[in-house]
Amino acid sequence: MKKYLVILCVSFLFFGCTAKPKDKIILAKINDYEITREEFYAALKDSMYGMADTPESRQEFLDNLINQKLILQEAQKKGLDKETNFLKTIERFWEQSLLKIALDKKTKEISSNMRIGDKDIQEAYQKMSQAGEADKTYDQMYNQLKWELTKAKESEEINKWITELHNKAQVKVDYDLLK
Repeated sequence: MKKYLVILCVSFLFFGCTAKPKDKIILAKINDYEITREEFYAALKDSMYGMADTPESRQEFLDNLINQKLILQEAQKKGLDKETNFLKTIERFWEQSLLKIALDKKTKEISSNMRIGDKDIQEAYQKMSQAGEADKTYDQMYNQLKWELTKAKESEEINKWITELHNKAQVKVDYDLLK
């Protein structure tokens, strides 16, 4: 019994003495929607109004934000957020955003492990020279050639990755339906 009392007291001290959550400071309330001061300043910073942070620009940004929330609330009341066209648009946006993030992440991963050496650049320059396509000196074309070789290698590696994804997946297509 003493053991349980000690556990209860320790639990009370541990959970009872934890810091209280920081109170949210509500800057604006639009019907049931609240905008905290922290959310407002984060949004302001990411907007064009944040470039000229003055009381007037903050007021104008807040007025625009309130108007946006009012319009969005009205659209939701009318059920526009449940319409098929809206949902398809959101789905396409979500897919495109996720695709961009995945490709950006893979490209960064590839480029962090990739090295284009001077030998590669010299070989590319020699090929261009032999084909009569080099109109500048090696030194003048160095950065351009390095960039082009890097982009070509990234593209090649992305294509290899996509091929690997295909090989790991089960993809079935009825090509007769394309006719």
